[in-house]
Amino acid sequence: MVNKVSGLLGITAKAGKLLSGTDLVLEEMAKKHVELVIVATDSSEKTIKNIKYYCDKEHVEMIIYGTIFDNSRAIGKHNKAVIGIKDKNLADAIKKEIHGGGVIGKN
Repeated sequence: MVNKVSGLLGITAKAGKLLSGTDLVLEEMAKKHVELVIVATDSSEKTIKNIKYYCDKEHVEMIIYGTIFDNSRAIGKHNKAVIGIKDKNLADAIKKEIHGGGVIGKN
């Protein structure tokens, strides 16, 4: 599962549909350009609380997933705790993988 999420994050980055870093994600969220926010599990409590506040305010889903190292490596960046996904279809694919792959929606 981790490999598929990392792969999707990499594809999203190469497609130019990914934002990284708290300031940029918050700025683009205010412009309604963000579909999903991923915050690393080892982010500070302050970062998680701050991002959650703005996600709730802007009605954007936030998922706490992966480590800073793993998420940063997947997108080809260094030390990024906060990632924003701009494309709805890619955001949906990432959410589906994080929440258990093809299990969602099956009976």
